[in-house]
Amino acid sequence: MIEATDFRDAMSLLPTAVNIITTKGASGCHGFTASAVCSVTDTPPTLLVCMNQSSRSHEHFLENKTLSVNVLGAHHEPISNAFASKLCSEERFGHGAWTTLETGAPILEDALVSFDCEIEDIQQVGTHSVFMCRVVAIKQAEQQNGTDESLVYFNRSYHQVGQIEIV
Repeated sequence: MIEATDFRDAMSLLPTAVNIITTKGASGCHGFTASAVCSVTDTPPTLLVCMNQSSRSHEHFLENKTLSVNVLGAHHEPISNAFASKLCSEERFGHGAWTTLETGAPILEDALVSFDCEIEDIQQVGTHSVFMCRVVAIKQAEQQNGTDESLVYFNRSYHQVGQIEIV
């Protein structure tokens, strides 16, 4: 049997994009930092997002039935830390500039890309909920200052991946 700590240690060596997952609806405005996000299919466009059921905002995502995935650039490390902290939702959203698309879930204005989604199915797997999310709108950031570096998490720390265009 594989111990949970051994599994977490092994998974720390899988580089992943850093994302802010947000929701807004009758249950309020909430968000968290996540790396467990991936594409499922492009027909229809669908993402998979995993969330710990013990998270204080878990119930809000279940009630609102919408979310946005905001893919962070290298310059977003402070925002990632804020959304991973014990700050209340209002304080978290004080970091960055936010707007909305179709569902009303907050979109980080300068995210590399934002996927606005409706949660279509939820599976409970161990400690986590797996949200199957139909993408209803996409917003890509305009390239800023010639950079398009992504913020990734690897070996329990942040790193930058991408290219810097020298002009």
